[in-house]
Amino acid sequence: MTDVLATSGLVVVDKPAGMTSHDVVGALRRIFGTRKVGHAGTLDPMATGVLVAGIERGTKFLAHLVTTTKAYETTIRLGEATTTDDFEGQRTWGESAAGLSEEQVLAAVDKLTGDIMQRPASVSAIKIDGKRAHERVRDGETVDIPARPVTVSKFQVHAVKRAGDFLDIDATVECSSGTYIRSLARDMGEDLGVGGHLLALRRTEVGPFALEDSRTLDQLKDNPALSLNLDQALIRSYPTLEVTAEEAAALAMGKWLEPRGLHGVHAAVSPSGQAIALIKEQGKRLATVFVARPSTL
Repeated sequence: MTDVLATSGLVVVDKPAGMTSHDVVGALRRIFGTRKVGHAGTLDPMATGVLVAGIERGTKFLAHLVTTTKAYETTIRLGEATTTDDFEGQRTWGESAAGLSEEQVLAAVDKLTGDIMQRPASVSAIKIDGKRAHERVRDGETVDIPARPVTVSKFQVHAVKRAGDFLDIDATVECSSGTYIRSLARDMGEDLGVGGHLLALRRTEVGPFALEDSRTLDQLKDNPALSLNLDQALIRSYPTLEVTAEEAAALAMGKWLEPRGLHGVHAAVSPSGQAIALIKEQGKRLATVFVARPSTL
């Protein structure tokens, strides 16, 4: 069973355009020769970039993975709205954006920066009465998802390019999890009265994982190795607490320790550098949230 731990961890994939996140999981199952593969943070088929996948026991860690922040490089086209808020959808309406000034664009960007209320895209993966919104749209239903609070911590415009009646905006967006970049494009277009949609989207960061950690599927086929083993994944994702060998053995059995004034979840690390478990103080106990190295293994 030690082989399970040796092959457990995370793979950070640079997802290509045209594949669903589920397609990537299927490819990883073939590459790593296991059914135990999952992913965190779905990416649309048209999008590229960072997709975090779990292998073997890494799949169980995905539920505890901290990915509260994300970053993207995007191109927004002003002058046309679509059914999907990206270039793959059908045109719904549009007005010439040729007369817009860069100052008007930046003012619209400013309105969409900070703590805002955002209505998710109708083709999102959000479930409505047990059925995903994009499935309802495909079935011809009209979907109206209530606005929800999100945080856009950075919305930086790098270039404003004119293309006939269109205005293409290259930008970097850093935001909270649950923010829809296609909704930013839609809302910017509506605010400026011309319509808007996404031309391109590349995710560069998910929580503590970035493009620098990623590899393409072709690279993984040639060298099917983890990006981070389970120890590295826990230590990168959480603040650490060093524990003794005896305490590590207790945590491996799911036992609790005496509290020591910790705030939030920590990764308990043994003297040998192994991340034994995620722990959190609950009342008068320092209890396990997730045991990465159970004694049964």
